[in-house]
Amino acid sequence: MDDYWRARFQAMASPCECLIACEDETLARELAALAESEASRIEQKFSRYRQNNIVHRINHAGTETIRVDNETADLLDFSAQCYQLSEGLFDITSGVLREVWQFDGSDHIPSAAAVNKVLKRVGWSKLQWDRPLLTLQPGMQIDLGGIGKEYAVDQVAKLLKQRASQVNVLVNFGGDLVATGPRLNAVPWTVGLDDPARTGEKTLGGVALSRGAFATSGDARRFLLKDSVRYSHILNPKTGWPVERAPRSVSVLSGTCIEAGMLATFALLQGKQARYFLEEQEVRFWMVE
Repeated sequence: MDDYWRARFQAMASPCECLIACEDETLARELAALAESEASRIEQKFSRYRQNNIVHRINHAGTETIRVDNETADLLDFSAQCYQLSEGLFDITSGVLREVWQFDGSDHIPSAAAVNKVLKRVGWSKLQWDRPLLTLQPGMQIDLGGIGKEYAVDQVAKLLKQRASQVNVLVNFGGDLVATGPRLNAVPWTVGLDDPARTGEKTLGGVALSRGAFATSGDARRFLLKDSVRYSHILNPKTGWPVERAPRSVSVLSGTCIEAGMLATFALLQGKQARYFLEEQEVRFWMVE
C-alpha cells in the first residue's frame, strides 16, 4: 500500500478525492466519509442547480428582503470584497448572462441586443446587502459557483483537521486542492498541472506541495469557436462579453484554496494584463496563453 489512503467521490460536477496520510484504516475511512458528507452539504446548500436551498430562495424572492444565515453571509461578504478588489470584474450577479451565452464548443454567438438586455440585470452595486439582509432588483440572481468549489475544499480540509489534528490530508476537487501537511515521513505530495490544449493529459509537469492550496481557472472545456476566434467562458460583467485575450489557463499557489481561486479568476479577468497582475501579487503561478 502507499503511505496514504485515497477516497474518491463525485460532487459539484467534479471528480473529488481525499488523500489521507495515516496508517489507521478505520480512521481513514471515517475521515473519507466526513469529507464526502461535507462536500455534499455545501453543494446542496449553495448550488444554483438545486431547489429548496438558500440560493434558490434568494433567486426566486423577487424584491423581497431575505435574511441569510452566518455561513451564507460570510460568502456574500467575501463576494463583496472580490467585487471591490477586482473593480467590478468579479461579480456573482453575472450568472444570468448564461441565458444568452452557452459555452458548448459551438459557434453560436448571441447578438449584442440580446446581451445588452440581460446585462441590465447584472451588477453587485444594484443589490442591497446589509448583513444579514439581502435584497435583489427584479430579475437579478446570485451565483456562488465562482467560489463554491474552492470554499468546499477549504472547509473539508478544516473539518478533517479538526477531527484528526495529527493526520495530514490533500483534498482535491476537480483540480482545486489544499494540502494540510506532507505525506508520512515528510514526503511532499505531487500535484500535476493540466495542459488546457490536451484535456486530461498532465503535460506541464508537477509541483511538490507539502502545505498550501492550488487552484486553476481556464477555458479548456467551456468555450465557443466562430470564424477561428475562440470565445472564453470568462465574461466581463461590465460588458457582458468574453474577456479578450485572456490566458487559456492560470494556476495559482496560495495559502487557501478560495484565495488561490480568487487570484486565478482575477488574472483571467485582466485579459492580456494577466501576467502583470499575477507578478504584482507576488505569488507562484503557472499560465498558459
